[in-house]
Amino acid sequence: MYIQHRNDDFIALRKKFPQFSFDSFAIHHEKDKIDFAYSFSISDRYFFEPKIIIPIKPFFKIKELNPEHLNILAFHVGMIELISYWKASCSPLIKIKPFQLNADQIKWWKNLYYNGLGEFFYRNNIQVDSEDFVEIQCESQKDISSISFNGNEGYIIPIGGGKDSVVTLELLKKLHLPLVPFIINPREATTETARQAGFRDENVFTVYRTIHPLLLQLNDQGFLNGHTPFSALLAFYTLLASYISGIPRIALSNESSANESTVAGTLINHQYSKSFQFENDFRNYVHKYLDPGLNYFSFLRPLNELQIAGIFSRFPHYHSIFRSCNVGSKTNRWCGHCPKCLFAWIILEPFLGHSYLEKIFGTDLMNEPSLEGTLKELAGYGDMKPFECIGTIEEVKLALSVSITKRPEPLPLLLEIASHFELPSHEILHSFVKNLNPDHFLNPEELSLLKQAIYELGKAEEPARK
Repeated sequence: MYIQHRNDDFIALRKKFPQFSFDSFAIHHEKDKIDFAYSFSISDRYFFEPKIIIPIKPFFKIKELNPEHLNILAFHVGMIELISYWKASCSPLIKIKPFQLNADQIKWWKNLYYNGLGEFFYRNNIQVDSEDFVEIQCESQKDISSISFNGNEGYIIPIGGGKDSVVTLELLKKLHLPLVPFIINPREATTETARQAGFRDENVFTVYRTIHPLLLQLNDQGFLNGHTPFSALLAFYTLLASYISGIPRIALSNESSANESTVAGTLINHQYSKSFQFENDFRNYVHKYLDPGLNYFSFLRPLNELQIAGIFSRFPHYHSIFRSCNVGSKTNRWCGHCPKCLFAWIILEPFLGHSYLEKIFGTDLMNEPSLEGTLKELAGYGDMKPFECIGTIEEVKLALSVSITKRPEPLPLLLEIASHFELPSHEILHSFVKNLNPDHFLNPEELSLLKQAIYELGKAEEPARK
């Protein structure tokens, strides 16, 4: 794992640029869209103006929107968007000008920034603590008031193009309630997933989000760069979607596996904003300061990655269109060389079989020599797990154990290597997929959908596809 030693740069940039400012934002309504424009600055030297465009759809409750409530939600989007720009200089002071935050809110935002940037600090070798890494001051006297979402029935469901949101979509369909797919910056895998699920473009809540180009220029000039908590950003965008569309439930597709730290023995987690900790914290913030009736939760939280893979294997009409590879996302392909590709293969092979997966990936990834190091990291034999959205070490080992027993001899290279790992018995797969994590916020009706899916998965192990 590549680590940059940039603590000296961190110290120098903080001295040179002591202040970051969230200056303002504006909302413009047009006939066919709503525009959001933000203004951030670094010590009055560098100015950023990112923009968001939301095309208006027929199901929007435009006439029912309260401008002040929309402003409050837009402000919160700005509070999470600013992380991408603040991290360039890591200025020791953040000034917030549009609204006033109380001490408890400031503490909440600092906690989100610190934990959400855990990977950023770690991979840049930046030495910070949760108290001193930044101070937040507010110049406005305008407090945040509560919001009435006036929601009806239904679910907002973020679509990422991978297997998880497919499972959420297909299972929640069974409740026969309104479903609204939610997509940020559509790409082929996300739009095809929505279409395959039966949704036309006019039924999808779409957001077009742009990064101000100056940030990319500063990165090229040696300013700091790294991972930010995208799922936290997604959370605040879905609040906007819930309010604008009048849909009261926001159903994420984050599983229990996301709780495992990326760096063993630490709290550093690439998936922090997908974790149950963040989900709980976010719900508490929303209920305390925005609307106690809004229900943000992860529908797949009781499940692990193996269970999700097993359920997904039963939706073959999505198998040719789903994509989990970040490297190939822009060209809608599996790159075949990254941790996401290898993990997707490993977790699906016990249910789909290697011959079937070759049709999806174009090759047998278990015969790819360049992935040996990645295999060891995924199975817990490296210094850390890859910084990607992947499952737990336990799940990887069990999936490998099952695949080894199903493959004909001779084993492909990576499975031959894995056969020398300390692996659990493949026979525990049946019991492993039965267990549900008790830490979740599902209601009984939602939970029964998962229990039924797991029951069907565990009734009998079907032969892998050939």
